[in-house]
Amino acid sequence: MKKKIAVVMGGVSTERDISLKSGEEVFKYLDRDKYDVCKFIIDEESDTFNKIPKDIDFAFIALHGKFGEDGKIQSIFEAMKIPYSGCDPLTSGIFMDKNFTKKILKSSNLPTAPWTVVRSIDDIDYNLIDEIGYPVFIKPNSGGSSVATFFVQNKEEVLNAVTEGLKVDSCVMIEKYIKGVEHTSFILDGEIYPTLVIKYDTVFFDRETKYSEEHGAIEEVIYLPEKLQEKVNQISSAIWKEFNCKGYVRIDLIINGDDVNVLEINTIPGMTTTSLIPKSAKAKGLSYPELLDKIIESSIK
Repeated sequence: MKKKIAVVMGGVSTERDISLKSGEEVFKYLDRDKYDVCKFIIDEESDTFNKIPKDIDFAFIALHGKFGEDGKIQSIFEAMKIPYSGCDPLTSGIFMDKNFTKKILKSSNLPTAPWTVVRSIDDIDYNLIDEIGYPVFIKPNSGGSSVATFFVQNKEEVLNAVTEGLKVDSCVMIEKYIKGVEHTSFILDGEIYPTLVIKYDTVFFDRETKYSEEHGAIEEVIYLPEKLQEKVNQISSAIWKEFNCKGYVRIDLIINGDDVNVLEINTIPGMTTTSLIPKSAKAKGLSYPELLDKIIESSIK
């Protein structure tokens, strides 16, 4: 008998449009010989209680941002005893909070850039930012897809960036800019897949660069020197274990020479056929439908 799978997409965050694209691709490519597939588009949080089919065997979560990656909908599925893709509520909630994530990274001796957080413009400590050193990134603590993210080069730009960040989140992170090349490490069921490099002409991987065909970045598999690849893999493996990950995660890194720093960890990264994870899986010989199968199998396990 086929498993009935609901692809959960849409949502209430600023990343709704990206979620819908991811969800449509997952829905399109799930193997109909194995699964009975339906769409479940969330327009408001109460939809999870009122509209989701009660007879589904598995929820493939393609939501991004709040009420998607923050552990809330995972908790609801736990209570409904519906298996779902990805990490559990606690791990999801920690990763959604960049400040908590970086605190655990630091306490685990895993490399990450210096930072501070503010919850109002009155919290801004310009002396502390001077100690961190310009330039800095200022961004919502729990945001994604580079929404309200600013590359700030001097004191005069701080107030506006914090003000804009507080419009979309109650907490804003101020993080030292680490010069280097962005890479991503994909882990599925504890297994590390090929690393990808992200090349772009802008100062950072902003929203326009991520999703615009005209200004898009080049994202391709890279085979790093042996010792550097071992370092990336060791960091990736340590993150998987320290945070008690499940299913799959994508780890974003910045590499400069032999230095590797962790930017953030994504529990529900983009899942279109041209997204980073499918590219990594393809380099390992997995087609997109096969990747979806493995995500489902590992999440249930």
